[in-house]
Amino acid sequence: MSSRRLAVAVTTALLLVVGAAACESGDSGGSGGSGKIALLLPESQTTRYEQHDRPLFEAKVKQLCPDCEIIYSNAQQDQSRQQQQAEAALNNGAQVLVLDPVDGAAAATIVSLAKSKNVPVISYDRLIQNAPVDYYISFDNERVGQLQGETLVNRLKELGKTSGDIVMINGSPTDNNAKLFNKGAHSALDTSGFKTVPTPDFFTPEWKPENAQKFMEGQIAQLGKDGFVGVYAANDGTAGGAISAMRAAGITPVPPTTGQDAELAAIQRIVGGDQYMTVYKAFKPEAEQAAEVAVALVRGEKPSTDRTVNNGAVDVPSFLLEPQAVTKDNIKQTVVADNLYTVEQICTSTYSAACQAAGLT
Repeated sequence: MSSRRLAVAVTTALLLVVGAAACESGDSGGSGGSGKIALLLPESQTTRYEQHDRPLFEAKVKQLCPDCEIIYSNAQQDQSRQQQQAEAALNNGAQVLVLDPVDGAAAATIVSLAKSKNVPVISYDRLIQNAPVDYYISFDNERVGQLQGETLVNRLKELGKTSGDIVMINGSPTDNNAKLFNKGAHSALDTSGFKTVPTPDFFTPEWKPENAQKFMEGQIAQLGKDGFVGVYAANDGTAGGAISAMRAAGITPVPPTTGQDAELAAIQRIVGGDQYMTVYKAFKPEAEQAAEVAVALVRGEKPSTDRTVNNGAVDVPSFLLEPQAVTKDNIKQTVVADNLYTVEQICTSTYSAACQAAGLT
């Protein structure tokens, strides 16, 4: 073969190889054959993230995209760590970030970094503020607080109370959701005839139960054991802290106390009578919706929704799910019916008699 013919043959072969590689690359990124999705969760103080959100999200992604790789990190309530985790995920080739922020305002820097690399960001459960977020998937968080407030007021009135102080224990000051829960709760409590204390409102650093417990101990010392008629606690962890403080102070029965997240320990406290209610946010549809949107974005698709939420910078296309109030009366119809927990998980030996009385058999 002449040198010219050899050169042409080699060039043709190289073009075929490059073309095949390009096609393979296009199939991987564009058609949804595979891709990298980063799931960045904020903390493990709340049991839902590791026990429910993560496994549900991962299972749905694997169902929709078996060859997709999930890059998972939990920031353990450290914003700087979450920033580093996001940078590492992007450097590792993440094509979508599903970000539940430690700090909704500070997370705007993560969004800016992702945008510089043309990587879309899904704001998961908590809203990222003042940043060009692509999608927001959560619950109607003002409605969560409203449900808590309404259910608490209704219970107090059932007990014959029409006035008195309600100790208010809000969530983390860095979590935008905590502000929405607070707003929703005030919409129900401020016109109820009851008064929330203290003023200004207390927000629990990092959602930590021990911080809520310490705060509640101070309120008991200040108001007295009989100086309040109920407790608004923003989630089940803060409720547990508040109830521990009341129990330690010898307050019996514990005044009606709210919660959120339908943690197993909270469901057991509700059965046992220590906590009056929680808010059940069905983690499965939330996590699966996030997985569906993430896989669609990896495939180059843009899911449509008819709702938006303004985060201070843009109107973010949003999927907002409906929360449910859970009391002793509807545990079987909510968390048990949805297979969140079995009756056996709830009704351990400590709670067997209370479960019998509540019809949980």
